[in-house]
Amino acid sequence: MTLESIIQWLGGLLAYAALGIVLFGVWRGTQRQAGRTTGLNGSWLRSPWFYFASVVLFFSIAYFGWKPLPWMVSPSAHVWMLALGALLFFPGMSFLLWARLTLGKNYFVSTGFGAQLFKDHQLVTSGPFAIVRHPMYAGLILAALGALLIYFTWTTLYFACFAPLTMVRARREEFALSAEFGEQWQAYCKRVPAFFPRLRR
Repeated sequence: MTLESIIQWLGGLLAYAALGIVLFGVWRGTQRQAGRTTGLNGSWLRSPWFYFASVVLFFSIAYFGWKPLPWMVSPSAHVWMLALGALLFFPGMSFLLWARLTLGKNYFVSTGFGAQLFKDHQLVTSGPFAIVRHPMYAGLILAALGALLIYFTWTTLYFACFAPLTMVRARREEFALSAEFGEQWQAYCKRVPAFFPRLRR
């Protein structure tokens, strides 16, 4: 087994593990009482059909787009792409998982159209949330770019292009959090940047 195959297999296992943990968090969130909502009515975020359609769409894109991109690269460039991809993907996925586990029961899904908190929602500012306000999205963007370089398929190109749109989702979430936590949220925003860590405090 080559180093490239090992990296690809480990990347796949980590991605599916992360997907399972995220879906479990979503399912658990649908069992809790809804709180403040921004954007469109949040009732559809609790619909099983919404998640069924989302999973079908995700796996359809992954399956039908899992074809190599037609761009040819030299062997040396391929090695550099693989190395850079691993340096982006694995830390990115680790950051995403760290953030998801830190959120615990406060995790729930949002979209660019709406975000919903829980009735007893708590503002999490520890762990990766002390570094950036949206560590799951920051990790996802890094991982998507890394996956493109590791696998170099149409699927990973699509997800790499789509990942930055999570900033729209982040904005929806921030509206809800600002309305819910007021001055506590504003003070947190002054201390912690949204996506890119400050090099100096």
